[in-house]
Amino acid sequence: MIGRLTGKLYEKAPPKVGLDVGGVGYELDVSMTTFYLLPELGQTTTLLTHLVVREDAHLLFGFATAEERQTFREITKVTGIGARTALAVLSGMTSAELAQAITMQDTAPLIRVPGIGKKTAERLLLEMKGKLGADLGVGAPQVRGGQTDILHALTALGYSEKEALLATKNLPEDISVSDGIRLALKGLAR
Repeated sequence: MIGRLTGKLYEKAPPKVGLDVGGVGYELDVSMTTFYLLPELGQTTTLLTHLVVREDAHLLFGFATAEERQTFREITKVTGIGARTALAVLSGMTSAELAQAITMQDTAPLIRVPGIGKKTAERLLLEMKGKLGADLGVGAPQVRGGQTDILHALTALGYSEKEALLATKNLPEDISVSDGIRLALKGLAR
């Protein structure tokens, strides 16, 4: 398996880039997020890679960060989603935005990605729940001070994390825990 390549950039034609590593030219497909982070042609760069071996082709994908590569790998584990679609998702949103969409079970940002319809977005959210970022506490929406206690109280009352986050989203920063719970419950009752 090829895990990382360091070499001179000789071609930039989205989504493909060419990397000269010791006289051998590697063609890699990259997300637009990675593409915009690449240096000018002729400059040396390092890309983390993921190799997909199929019957008809060997495809090499490049990533600027380990987080993006790991997200790509998790997306490709979803039933019916291949490497090209995973790359499209990462071109349309960052890993953190995807993690937040998964936590909130929000299909809207995914549907905006070309090639992702409502059913595919729903399947992706369902199968990735608990496997990426925000669900594991990484890249989760920022919760201020006492709002953590309010969130815990709401989830203890049987509300989902998504409902609790939505209910506490517009609460004032300096609100007490008891007042925050009361206001959040009023919001949830609507």
